[in-house]
Amino acid sequence: MPDRYLMAMTTTDAREDAERLARDLVERRLAACVQVLGPISSTYRWRSGIETAEEWLCLIKTTGARFDSLAAHIETNHGYETPELTAVPIDNGSPGYLGWLSSATANP
Repeated sequence: MPDRYLMAMTTTDAREDAERLARDLVERRLAACVQVLGPISSTYRWRSGIETAEEWLCLIKTTGARFDSLAAHIETNHGYETPELTAVPIDNGSPGYLGWLSSATANP
């Protein structure tokens, strides 16, 4: 059965934190690639009010097989009390890219 491919997303409040997280995920093979975008403006409900903050978005390319480990790593190593982590399936992609994604996240 082929891998299930995912694009996961999280945000941080500092570029340095996003880049540290990106490098850590790739070094641990929890992600094949992480793109850091920002700054972005996020508006959200938090506790009793509505907040607006500048954040950095991390687009994380991974596989379904690595998602649980990726989620555990983010939960432990993210600076937010409740870090965002969502994922959407990558239903189609070039065979070469998807093959690379699988090999870049495989355990050595």
